[in-house]
Amino acid sequence: MKKKKWLVYLIAIAIPLVVGALSALLCNGSMENFYKLNQPALAPPKWLFPVVWNILFVLMGISSAAICNARAAATPSALFLYGTQLFVNFWWSIIYFCWELRLFAFVWILLLIALVIGMIVRFRRIRPWTGYLQLPYLAWLLFAAYLNLQYYLLN
Repeated sequence: MKKKKWLVYLIAIAIPLVVGALSALLCNGSMENFYKLNQPALAPPKWLFPVVWNILFVLMGISSAAICNARAAATPSALFLYGTQLFVNFWWSIIYFCWELRLFAFVWILLLIALVIGMIVRFRRIRPWTGYLQLPYLAWLLFAAYLNLQYYLLN
């Protein structure tokens, strides 16, 4: 692969990782209150969240780099949708953990899910494997929406 394409991949992987790290950093002080809440039946252990999110962010970066390198006519709109969902993803953590607006966060995550579905569809039209690479992200968001709603209802 050409040096320029590798650089695109490195930058594209770094972007969601930095967005996720910044969001986590801003909400770091809020986590103690979160772990004191009544837990839903399917709540995973706390160590799992950063592991899963880092994997998903790397997959996002790989997909977005491949879309960027494709230079298809639909690339700009697909990348705009990708950036929009990343922006919404960033704010979900703040709404949920920092501001503790659990019901609003649930509505917000539904918006995120819709954006990710749209992103997957657009990515698949350009390079099918990039859309498939986002299916774990969609599955995790659906699980996160379940958890979000359960935390709201239980607390």
